[in-house]
Amino acid sequence: MSILVIEDEWSIRKLLKMNLKEAGYSVSFAEDGDQALEMVAEEVPDMILLDWMLPATSGIEVLRYIRRNASTKHVPVIMLTARGSENDRVTGLDYGADDYIAKPFSPNELMARVRALLRRSRRDIESDILRSGDIELNTEERRVRRGDSDVHLGPTEFRLLEHFMRNPGRVFSREQLLNCVWGRDIYVEERTVDVHIRRLRKALNLWGKDVIRTVRSMGYALEK
Repeated sequence: MSILVIEDEWSIRKLLKMNLKEAGYSVSFAEDGDQALEMVAEEVPDMILLDWMLPATSGIEVLRYIRRNASTKHVPVIMLTARGSENDRVTGLDYGADDYIAKPFSPNELMARVRALLRRSRRDIESDILRSGDIELNTEERRVRRGDSDVHLGPTEFRLLEHFMRNPGRVFSREQLLNCVWGRDIYVEERTVDVHIRRLRKALNLWGKDVIRTVRSMGYALEK
């Protein structure tokens, strides 16, 4: 799971990095609102920890952008800020924050809220049956159909297709696919991705046109 921390205080960033890394999360940092917007546009994280009072673009403006943008509107956001009045909390939640924690905060409580929110988020976005065009993937039965035909996939190709179908149209680099499908702690050469993409394409293309798009010098995407 990847978490973007948007925070301008060095001491807070250091504390969050230590706790989040220890819990096994991948952590990236933005020190102001403008940098945060650039990073979110480049790669959507699984969660955002957001300070309100930031240099340049404020945390509330960053939150407004996140909720208006189709690719980020479902990303869970915890506001972590020194503005702890009731009015501030109401404002943050009204603008779309999923949770609101005032500084100073307990790292243990923060981590518990991070875990709880990520669990709720995964339940909300995951479903047993995914559909894209004429392709249907059943995660519970581990079956794939295209049109009226069964598509036989190996375990890795199944996970690749599931990842693509949960993120239609998004381009993933080979490194991102390795991290998301194989796992960050497993060493696999990047060219292995190409091998499994070819197998996935071969299986799908028996029953229809090619839907896996190769983006030169970038990676792969599933056509919407």
